[in-house]
Amino acid sequence: MKTEQRLKELGIELAKATSPMANYVNAVRTGNLLYLAGKGPGLPGKPLPVGKVGRDLTVEQAYEHARETGLSLIAVMKAELGDLDKVKRIVKVLGMVNATPEFGNQPEVINGCSDLFVEVFGDRGRHARSAVGMGSLPRGIPVEIEVIVEFEGDAAPALRAAAAKPAAKKAAPKAKAAAKKAPPKTAKKKKR
Repeated sequence: MKTEQRLKELGIELAKATSPMANYVNAVRTGNLLYLAGKGPGLPGKPLPVGKVGRDLTVEQAYEHARETGLSLIAVMKAELGDLDKVKRIVKVLGMVNATPEFGNQPEVINGCSDLFVEVFGDRGRHARSAVGMGSLPRGIPVEIEVIVEFEGDAAPALRAAAAKPAAKKAAPKAKAAAKKAPPKTAKKKKR
């Protein structure tokens, strides 16, 4: 079954991938791996959820925030790959929970994202994972999750263009530097 069809069956409509909040990009490709930057919960037009799990939020509320974060990560996959059927495997998930020091149910919270990935991608969504507690997270959000994805085929044109720009920028200065170091060419006289 096509992944987009599966999303429709689940009643999920992906929002547009959100822009990074600082000086980084949503994803970096190396070979056939796509490293997704950490994302947190939050829906367009709604206030950013904040609070510590175990004090301000229950495990169930934090689970829903982790699921919401998973939806944001899937939106990034779609934006970067162009087609969710290119996702060969969700390789690794790192889930961070903004929690009180005595809180110990991080795995149950991050299951919100893990369960979503399995619902959407089936066996391709089963992954290795770490779920850890943090003393704080950016802007006070309750969870932040990052993902490593293996994909098949080629990346979307936007991702290829983004990957090519740094390479082209690096090549130009190197070529100029090499030209400066090279000795001037002089014509040699042939001996007869």
